[in-house]
Amino acid sequence: MTTPFPLYQHPASTAPADFRLVSAYEPAGDQPEAIASLIDGLNKGERNQVLMGVTGSGKTFTMAQIIKQMRRPALILAPNKILAAQLYGEMKSFFPDNAVEYFVSYYDYYQPEAYIPRTDTYIEKDSAINEQIDRMRHGATRNVLERRDVVIVASVSCIYGLGSVESYSSMAFSLQTGMTVDIRDVARRLTELQYQRNDLAFARGMFRLKGDVLDIFPSHYEDRAWRVSFFGDEIESVSEFDPLTGEKKLELKEITVYPASHYVTPRPALSQAMTTIKQELKDRLAYFTANNKPLEAERIEQRTRFDLEMLEATGHCKGIENYSRHLTGRAPGEPPPTLFEYLPKDAILFVDESHVSVPQLGGMYRGDFNRKNTLATYGFRLPSCIDNRPLKFEEWNKMRPQTIFVSA
Repeated sequence: MTTPFPLYQHPASTAPADFRLVSAYEPAGDQPEAIASLIDGLNKGERNQVLMGVTGSGKTFTMAQIIKQMRRPALILAPNKILAAQLYGEMKSFFPDNAVEYFVSYYDYYQPEAYIPRTDTYIEKDSAINEQIDRMRHGATRNVLERRDVVIVASVSCIYGLGSVESYSSMAFSLQTGMTVDIRDVARRLTELQYQRNDLAFARGMFRLKGDVLDIFPSHYEDRAWRVSFFGDEIESVSEFDPLTGEKKLELKEITVYPASHYVTPRPALSQAMTTIKQELKDRLAYFTANNKPLEAERIEQRTRFDLEMLEATGHCKGIENYSRHLTGRAPGEPPPTLFEYLPKDAILFVDESHVSVPQLGGMYRGDFNRKNTLATYGFRLPSCIDNRPLKFEEWNKMRPQTIFVSA
């Protein structure tokens, strides 16, 4: 008799985080006054504050001091990847013992799906994913769910749709030494979490089975993997090892396995999503038929039925993000799930270079809408693809926690 998988429970704790700031300098000049004033505003519940200072005045150090003294999780928003990387490096040096994470777009190259009616040109989506950045994104979402001492440095692309936090956290499961479970059930569960079985090659997002030994390469690790050794149906040991050399690094009592993709969906939600996708397809076919558009009807039927077959067989399909509204069970026009839904309620948001970042946030939705509306009009996508989008400025403004706008 095997025990059910213990599901990971999101900690509801709002306990103060323990940040250790490492710096050879102490606040000087106008910094102590600025730090005290901003902390006072945060403690009084002020939602909007501004930190202004010329280049070289130590605004990043001031932010770090506020994070340390407030002892709350923080998100730092930068206008582009370059500034985000610079801030990430600085924060990493200030907080070497804490979870400083990097969350930016993981595309090295990205050509969005598009249709140009004037020339009857369809451009298929083409992209190259940076594995290192994808790993760091998984590290960010994992740590913000598990820890309080977290600083996430993100670009403005974090307002784009991400998998639902409910699905991502509810599908995570734990494995513990002494636990009774069938190794085949664990393998099936890993497949549901979109880990790929590969007994020859072994890379991030994969697992392998050799007799009574299960190796898992979690999505948030680069040079470490987990080894779960079974004796019959009992977990005998759990350890961390170097996947390159096989050398054992650490003995563990328990591990929590998170999905290999942010777009993972539980089977009941997937079944419900497929039902609503079929209904939307039926409505769209009726619309195209009534408006004498047989080509558009054929296009949308062929593509959607193929995607439905892939979802049924594997739980995934190419361009699955276009069905995110169905997969998350949200209403038409409702905001998509983003990184902001992963943040605890008491997080602090710093908007760096806010004179550049804030206008960017306002313009991202409109360009995305025009492109997807054209795809839906000509039968390349169902209209629900429009809801796989960045947040509108008003939605972001409503969703964001207490904010400090940082500007020159």
